[in-house]
Amino acid sequence: MSKHPGHVASRTNRILVFLWPLLALLLCAALWAATVIRADAERKRADTQARKDAGAYAEAYEQVITRSVGQMDQITMQLKFSWEHGRHGARDSGLLDELRRDGMFTDNAFDTVAIVDRTGIVRASTRPALLGADLSAGPYFLQHRNHISTALRVGAAPPRFGGGKDLVLFTRRLDTPDDEFDGIVLMAVDARYFTSFLSPATLGAGGVVALAGTEGRLRVEQRSDGSAHLDDGALVLPPNAGLWSSERGVRLVAGRYGFTDGQARVLGWRHSAVYPLVALVGLSHQEALQGAAAYWAESRDRAIAASACLLLLGAAGSVLARRAVLREREQEEVQRAYRTATESGNDGFYMAAAVYGRDGDIADFRIVDCNERGAFFFGMTRATLVGSRLSQIDAGLFGEELMATYRKAMQAGFYEDDRKMPSDNRLNISWGHRRLVRVGNGLAVTLQDISQRKEHESQLERMANEDALTGLATRHAFLQAMPALLAQARAGEENLALLFIDLDEFKHVNDTHGHATGDQLLKSAAGRLLSLLRPNDQVARFGGDEFLVLLHPVEGERQVAAVAARIVEAFGVPFLIGDELHAVGASIGISMFPRDGQDVETLVRHSDIAMYAGKNEGKGQYRFFDPALSHTLNARARLKQRMLEAIERDQFMLYYQPRVDARSGELLSMEALVRWRHPELGIVPPGEFIPLAESTGLIARIGELVIDKACAQLATWREQGAELVPVSINVSPKQFLRGGVQQALSLALRRHRVPASLIEVEITESAMMGDHDDILAELAALRALGVKLHVDDFGTGYSSLSQLQRLKMDVLKVDRAFTTELGNSKEGKVFFQAIVSMAHALGMSVVAEGVETEEQLAILRGLDCNEVQGYYIARPVPAGEMLEMMQRRFLLKDAPLAV
Repeated sequence: MSKHPGHVASRTNRILVFLWPLLALLLCAALWAATVIRADAERKRADTQARKDAGAYAEAYEQVITRSVGQMDQITMQLKFSWEHGRHGARDSGLLDELRRDGMFTDNAFDTVAIVDRTGIVRASTRPALLGADLSAGPYFLQHRNHISTALRVGAAPPRFGGGKDLVLFTRRLDTPDDEFDGIVLMAVDARYFTSFLSPATLGAGGVVALAGTEGRLRVEQRSDGSAHLDDGALVLPPNAGLWSSERGVRLVAGRYGFTDGQARVLGWRHSAVYPLVALVGLSHQEALQGAAAYWAESRDRAIAASACLLLLGAAGSVLARRAVLREREQEEVQRAYRTATESGNDGFYMAAAVYGRDGDIADFRIVDCNERGAFFFGMTRATLVGSRLSQIDAGLFGEELMATYRKAMQAGFYEDDRKMPSDNRLNISWGHRRLVRVGNGLAVTLQDISQRKEHESQLERMANEDALTGLATRHAFLQAMPALLAQARAGEENLALLFIDLDEFKHVNDTHGHATGDQLLKSAAGRLLSLLRPNDQVARFGGDEFLVLLHPVEGERQVAAVAARIVEAFGVPFLIGDELHAVGASIGISMFPRDGQDVETLVRHSDIAMYAGKNEGKGQYRFFDPALSHTLNARARLKQRMLEAIERDQFMLYYQPRVDARSGELLSMEALVRWRHPELGIVPPGEFIPLAESTGLIARIGELVIDKACAQLATWREQGAELVPVSINVSPKQFLRGGVQQALSLALRRHRVPASLIEVEITESAMMGDHDDILAELAALRALGVKLHVDDFGTGYSSLSQLQRLKMDVLKVDRAFTTELGNSKEGKVFFQAIVSMAHALGMSVVAEGVETEEQLAILRGLDCNEVQGYYIARPVPAGEMLEMMQRRFLLKDAPLAV
């Protein structure tokens, strides 16, 4: 017995009552899974974009900071130059007043500009209340005093400068003509000067910009709401965070160690390429994800609508036989809800159904639905776009590329990218973010307009890679591009040439005519430089008035030399800026790849060395790198460092050479001569380290050591019971002219309780060629101590008879060059006789240096020379051997003559 058809139908209907809702629930689950996956992808994309924006903003802000601090660098350098070389001999505030009248320091950002002398006392200041203040305890003052470097120091200003304001302190060392510490230039600038450009429109609500020092001396922060902090800002980092150990980076900062307002931010940082500073930009993570949240809300609404649709369809399916009309009405409601959801967004939305060919492959796509926003992107209306095939929209615009993308999305199930749209007046979008998701036999396509964002990214890229003043590549962009060019040249076995160009006399133009004229000169120089090169040569502004040129490829040195000579010749022609001609030359250093270096840093360093070597020999020329230049500079630096270590480790010692009566041979005095005993190098000849000590200013410290050691040795000999004779000490011209010899000698005499009569000071003629009043004052101070004064190496300088008479010296030591001529020529004897007669007439005794033979001694006795010194009597010996000579007293080989 078969079942009744009605029963079968009833059973089927009962099954359908449960089956349709179950299918609806499964479809809802799949829909919500896809919605959540897409929302999560959108959130990740927004997070990734926020990180890219933070990195780009940090890079742009680093350029702003570098330029701003560069201006402060130039201002402090101008103050240093004006103070050290100006005509303000009295060192008062006249210089600052004059510069202010010329238009400097008028900006409200300059809170304080001051000059501090070597003792830490403020000698000149734009803030009168600061005059006379003692700043010697400040860390910035101690750092400059204890380090020879003249580099700019950046740090937070102490509270005494602030007056309720947050200030950034810029300081630079002042030097005397002998490269000795002479004080500092101090400039306190309002911290808002470096962050005041921030606004909510720039970084969005909750944005933070910060400037930090890599050495921990400074951190300036400002939020987009206008609140600013110095040092104790809103960012709290964990100990040993290592946040800025890399040159650049981006990370999400939140939680216990983060911002004090509790807001999570995407923090991007970038180290300055020139200064020890870090630029930081924080973007509100919440605001960055607003778009993703809006997308989630929109997707959720669509999913709710679609879920309602599915549930309604399930319910309608369960009562299909009895509720057909109601089902139609419900379907219309679902369609209206769908249309409302798609039309409410700013994104274009399309439904594209796949059209298959006879071979079973996808031949085309048909637009089955879209919103008005999506149709607007193509310059059409929804009515005209729906029903069109993809190949019919405009094959001339997209060609096969668009079809290939749709096919790829159908195969993979998902596709997403940023696409630059073809340039066409019919399109209302230039950049779009596409997301294609396979749904059944078609694609759900979302198109988001990102044109403004892409334009902003392009502007940020131009700011980072193009010098704003000259239009040339920046130092960063040039160095970033170099490795690829070197790799290309290495693969092709080609030669490259790197030219380091420095403008001669540019600083003078900048200082005398102002920065505006200097900027115009740099722009003209860049244009002239470009006109001399080939289109494929690379040119960049390296910094200030320095340029880098990469010639590639080149055949050899002859071709490079021709280009360099052409540049030097062209820059020899003055530049017309306004109505005035400004003459600046060009000094060029050249390094060749691969001969002079295999990497960018080496090539730049070697070309820089070659440029400075040529500049020292005479400006306005080019020079190729020579490895000997680098070896010389490195050897000089190593010797200087070893001299500093020798001073600290007491490696300098004194030798003594006796001076005896010319007739009796009795020991009358001795000369202290400094020697350097290095643990590895042995005895370093004075001829190797004395000139370097003179040029670096270390001779002053060595001179003070000699004074103290000579006095200490006299005290030791006295304790040993020796019959003491005076010790003469050589004072270098730089040590004498900078003053302080009398003070150092007075302290040493008191410290070791040695009478002044046992000390004699030898001063060369060249040391007494300066200001006569200052020289007379220094000599008078030494004479007041009770020491004797010697004119050393007489005859090698430019002393006149009247000058010797005015200086009132006690002893005249004749240079060994004149002693050597004795016995060789009649003129030598006559000339020496004239010196002796002149000295005796002025009441001075005469000492002959460099006596090496018995014949010379006999002639000197006949000329009535008082004392002799040289290898014939004794070579310089250590203190122990000198003690034996003191005990002998008579040192000549022959018997003493009667006086």
